[in-house]
Amino acid sequence: MDIDKKIETAHALADAARAAVLPFFRSTDLVADNKHSGGSFDPVTEADRAAELAMREVLARMCPEDGILGEEFGQVDGTSGLTWVLDPIDGTRAFLSGSATWGVLVALSDHSGPVYGLIDQPYIGERFEGGFGRATMSGPLGTGPLKARRDRALSESILFTTFPEVGSAAEGAGFADLAAQVKLVRYGLDCYAYALVAAGQIDLVVEAGLAPYDIHAPIAVIEAAGGIVTDWQGGPAHQGGRVLAAASHQQHAAALEVLSRVA
Repeated sequence: MDIDKKIETAHALADAARAAVLPFFRSTDLVADNKHSGGSFDPVTEADRAAELAMREVLARMCPEDGILGEEFGQVDGTSGLTWVLDPIDGTRAFLSGSATWGVLVALSDHSGPVYGLIDQPYIGERFEGGFGRATMSGPLGTGPLKARRDRALSESILFTTFPEVGSAAEGAGFADLAAQVKLVRYGLDCYAYALVAAGQIDLVVEAGLAPYDIHAPIAVIEAAGGIVTDWQGGPAHQGGRVLAAASHQQHAAALEVLSRVA
């Protein structure tokens, strides 16, 4: 594997997505379609599709041998054993609301899971990078290393999730049990919450019902920063589903003790 080329490609993907998506952000005439014909609102917009198409064009030019798994246009098999896992807008609900907590997710994965990832917030101009010996962030305040928090008790920990309901009734009850033991709980940050774990700002993110493209990039970034990402049983999380991201071992072990009891 040409690591330098893969890193160059990842940044080219994030740059292409930035250019495609920003013209739509806070646009007064942006239209959202519902992926679900009935029930809950799961939006997709022209911006989601434009960003993923722009990234696929980059891959066709720079890494045609690699596979692609994208949220909007599915999977294309490659010949290299590597797959780019793309979420053009993680947090489309936030995007529709004009909130800058959505992001572009880019990951490079092999059969065992992600080996490198980017979490990019185009509007703020922040980019979080992890893998291949790199753990850095860049943005308006400059460039610096990513380092997750050290061990601390649950009673001193900050916990995030995107939706207060956190999946099924049983999953929500498990989250509520955990939330009752921490110092602070906040909601609604989508992929940006994972970036905050890697940046040493918060301790835990707990979610359920995720797809692989939601979590591959956050896994790579958080693990490169010294954090831990597993499912609620302590196993691999790259297939999605129930996810626990933790800054360090003490927070992870304590949260896992609570969440692993959920049926």
